[in-house]
Amino acid sequence: MINQHHTSMEPAAWQDWPGAPTAGIDWASTDHAVAILDHRGNQVERFTITHTTSGLRELVRRLGRAGVVEIAIERPDGPVVDALLEAGLGVVVIAPNQLKNLRSRYGSAGNKDDGFDAYVLADTLRTDRARLRPLTRDSEATMTLRMTVRARQDLVKTRVAMANQLRAHLQTTFPGAIGLFRDIDSAISLRFLTRFPGQDKAKWLSSVRFGNWLRSVGYNHLANLDRMWAHLDNAPRGTTGTQAAPRAEITLTLVATLTTLRTQINALEAQIADQLAAHPDAATFTSLPKSGTVRAARLLAEIGDARGRFPTPEALACLAGAAPSTKQSGKVKVVAFRWAVDKQLRGAVIDFAGDSHHANPWAADLYNRARARGHDHPHAVRILARAWLHIIWRCWQDHEPYNPDKHRALQRLQQQAA
Repeated sequence: MINQHHTSMEPAAWQDWPGAPTAGIDWASTDHAVAILDHRGNQVERFTITHTTSGLRELVRRLGRAGVVEIAIERPDGPVVDALLEAGLGVVVIAPNQLKNLRSRYGSAGNKDDGFDAYVLADTLRTDRARLRPLTRDSEATMTLRMTVRARQDLVKTRVAMANQLRAHLQTTFPGAIGLFRDIDSAISLRFLTRFPGQDKAKWLSSVRFGNWLRSVGYNHLANLDRMWAHLDNAPRGTTGTQAAPRAEITLTLVATLTTLRTQINALEAQIADQLAAHPDAATFTSLPKSGTVRAARLLAEIGDARGRFPTPEALACLAGAAPSTKQSGKVKVVAFRWAVDKQLRGAVIDFAGDSHHANPWAADLYNRARARGHDHPHAVRILARAWLHIIWRCWQDHEPYNPDKHRALQRLQQQAA
């Protein structure tokens, strides 16, 4: 069966063209293979177009000339999809992992062939039309928010990798700097390493001088001064001598990179806050417990605002990986982790659910009962995420914020505890 969860929109016009030709496009970075089939499945045209403005115009022209109104493709975004939608054509997304399984319907040995994949996409669209829904894009506001949120995520991953590189470098160069402050890439830690990038520079420090330096940069946790100085003074000595200066330069380079990353992440977070505040669906997601600005924006960006994409909460839960994958054959039934999911959406939902049980009694009860049944933390969080998605879906469909007073399960739990 074709997974429906990558598509959205009301299907009213989907059956308007019975017997019309269908097309499949195998997307690539430089050119795209296209196959056009008639209503009996005969391939009437096969060609390749370049990934250029003129190539995309040629694609739309040839599809129109062949009478194609529906196209299957492997990805839901990009210039090709934009060109097709702007031309008023119906687009269906069939994910790459699904396409891989569909090849076996045609007796393929499993080898990757762009032209054959385009044919499989077109024929699947022809034969499974009743199970598919055309793609509808989210609003411009949602797509902009998604782009900004994902850009921040990428920078955060880069910052974490760079912080790990700095920590590994300091293990030899300046061990005392590791653990001196809570995070190696915190603002105070980076300022310290800018002033004292190696063991030679740190020799100048005494307990009094260290305290005076902390006061000069506005550090507010001087109650920990004795402990911090003991950590710095008792740490193994770092590199000194001829190797000290070049190693200190490496430290300064890594610190400068981390400082820039922090600045850019903060700038993106400011953009995210502005974009979220202006979004019509902001109240639905900011009302969730422990959502915060970035977390609420990430949830909204990944769920989107095309309501038809998820006609049921189960559709949303499946794509988010919060619903298990059940396989049954005869008397054998296996419930397993769902791998074929939208990883960006799953990450946003799991991040929210994993923290929500600290702020919501209903979520805490659901999580604790899952742990009591022997589930590990990730499994318990997925159980909680699935329950939350039913609530989020209802609020999202109704354009309403989450209201604890209307959450009947939460109210029952609070009444039992009273």
